[in-house]
Amino acid sequence: MKVYTTDKIRNVVLLGHGGAGKTSLVEAFAYLSGITSRMGKVPDGNTVSDYSKEEQKRKFSISTSVVPIEWEGYKINVLDAPGYFDFVGEVEEAVSAAGAAIIVVNGKSGIEVGAQKAWELCEKYKLPRIVYVSNMDVDNASYRQVVEDMTKLYGKKMAPFHLPIRENEKFVGYVNVITETAHKWQGKEVVECPVPDYSKANLEMCRDTLLEAVAETSEEFMERYFGGETFSEAEIRAALRTNVCDCSIVPMTMGSSILCQGMYTLLDDIIKYFPSPENREVAGINMKTSEVYHADYDFSKAKSAYIWKTIVDPFIGKYSLIKVNSGVLKTDDVLYNVDKDIEEKVGKLYVLQGNKPIEVPELHAGDIGALAKLTAARTGDSLSTKATTIKFGKFEVSTPYTYMRYTPKNKGDVDKISQALQKISHEDLTMKSVNDSANGQMLLYGMGDQHLDIIVSRLLNEYKVEVELGVPKIAYKETIKKTSDVEYKYKKQSGGHGQYGHVKMRFSPSGNLEEPYEFAQEVVGGAVPKNYFPAVEKGIQDSVAKGPLAAYPVVGVKAVLYDGSYHPVDSSEMAFKTAASQAFKKGFMEAGPILLEPIASLKVTVPDAYTGDVMGDLNKRRGRVLGMNPAPGGKQVIEADIPMSGLFGYCTDLRSMTGGRGEYAYTFARYEQAPSDVQEKEVAARAGELSGSDD
Repeated sequence: MKVYTTDKIRNVVLLGHGGAGKTSLVEAFAYLSGITSRMGKVPDGNTVSDYSKEEQKRKFSISTSVVPIEWEGYKINVLDAPGYFDFVGEVEEAVSAAGAAIIVVNGKSGIEVGAQKAWELCEKYKLPRIVYVSNMDVDNASYRQVVEDMTKLYGKKMAPFHLPIRENEKFVGYVNVITETAHKWQGKEVVECPVPDYSKANLEMCRDTLLEAVAETSEEFMERYFGGETFSEAEIRAALRTNVCDCSIVPMTMGSSILCQGMYTLLDDIIKYFPSPENREVAGINMKTSEVYHADYDFSKAKSAYIWKTIVDPFIGKYSLIKVNSGVLKTDDVLYNVDKDIEEKVGKLYVLQGNKPIEVPELHAGDIGALAKLTAARTGDSLSTKATTIKFGKFEVSTPYTYMRYTPKNKGDVDKISQALQKISHEDLTMKSVNDSANGQMLLYGMGDQHLDIIVSRLLNEYKVEVELGVPKIAYKETIKKTSDVEYKYKKQSGGHGQYGHVKMRFSPSGNLEEPYEFAQEVVGGAVPKNYFPAVEKGIQDSVAKGPLAAYPVVGVKAVLYDGSYHPVDSSEMAFKTAASQAFKKGFMEAGPILLEPIASLKVTVPDAYTGDVMGDLNKRRGRVLGMNPAPGGKQVIEADIPMSGLFGYCTDLRSMTGGRGEYAYTFARYEQAPSDVQEKEVAARAGELSGSDD
């Protein structure tokens, strides 16, 4: 592959709902530009961008892949991002590396949630965008409907650049709004034809909208427009490029990826209207001077780059995908990783075409490439030279809130599983593995049930280890509400020395739920010698790890040793420790034991129309709604306190209730007394477990 300078590069991310046709669009690009000799199909599992076994098995994209397209002297780095919500981390990575976006909308299904979420992401990162309506060869695909719906949602900035021509219900060509010409496909050729009568009124309306937008780009144009003058095609295109780059106009176009129709115009529009990296800004901090460093994709400045994605593949190895922010990277450069404080030799430079690495001699500012085997490097790290040390800000990645407990099928695989999960976490920033030692469980966090299912499948297929997912234990705790006064005498005679320890103790709530216990002694007159006090405390300390009620950790108990007795020969630390732990069990159960459950502060963001359903559902989960605040885009943020047990399965339920439009986040807030029915159920379950283990 040739080396491309900054002005000849376009970085474009494909966004949209799952199944809208993003991967098929990449296939059409790859075929037209000569990368492939025939077009692959998603159902056949032979596309350039869906190359992993999981993607081929499931027939949808799971991770972002890069396919560089060479087109008319330009290089378009196409980033094919997944559409399903469980893989939003991949989308966020891709958006951080892109300079523009194509939002793909299925002409048959119309505007789905994924397209609206894609729009919100583009707004957040100020990405210029084109809306491409796919599947125009399908009978009931409606371009007009998509245009109307997009205009209703996002206003006048939606500008159709092309209109479809249909004959006998078939999609046969398009009208170009800018040039006011019509074209039909004949085999592989495109031939000019008259503008159909039914398109003329629509063409005039769309063109007027475009010309208005052009007129608004300068005062001179405004005067000419009101003076009734016409603009030349070159003037229109130059003005529209400005409009598209500053997001004040969003072009709309359409085509059929499978029939390769509308692809030429889309590729040309990417080059004509999308900005090259030199028209975009990027800044970091110069760590030596602490000043802002405007890298701005300037090839003449010191080398700098950041890692926007990592691929760890058992078959092709590890690749760090980079975007060059300034300078020109060359083979055998030595780069300094600011985040890890380490210098690493680059070796060879690659561009990835799906999973196929292609060696290149250099990468210019603004280009996307890959470095192999950078041992310490992780996604989000900044690379520069030691002389000019630059650190770039990290992009935001969604927090995973769905979790399950996982257990190895084979006990001997524990280490292998943790190493495999660590490798997957280098690739997937939205996956977390957490050791919940307090409850004796390992937890796997992800963006949804499907995400967790795929991680388990990858562990089996790529790393040859098997885990089972199950319902996680809730981190309940135990405490007491009343006071008790107990006595326990531990006495054992077994020939020779016996065992003797005798304690009288009071147990009461300490009021501090942060600490398991407080220990004090009020022994008078040496009834229990001082040297046994630590043993008594050790007995309490061992007992609070698993409480007498349901074997959950104990908190907030005050234990006071106030009397007892000892034997000069038979007493020992062991005897007093045992006496204290038995006294604790007895005293705890006599002091009004209760179960505490963890409560989370929950925020649910949903469109206005769904607030009633969501609040009703939260009540069913024992949630207490605290209030509602309006959010931009006709949404409401519902704030509630909810038991952690009520959040299990919430991700899936919220999506189905809101058609995928709802989002939620929570943080642990505090512990509260569990209702009696929850307590009874847990105590019974624990008794069942214990009797089961005795069999």
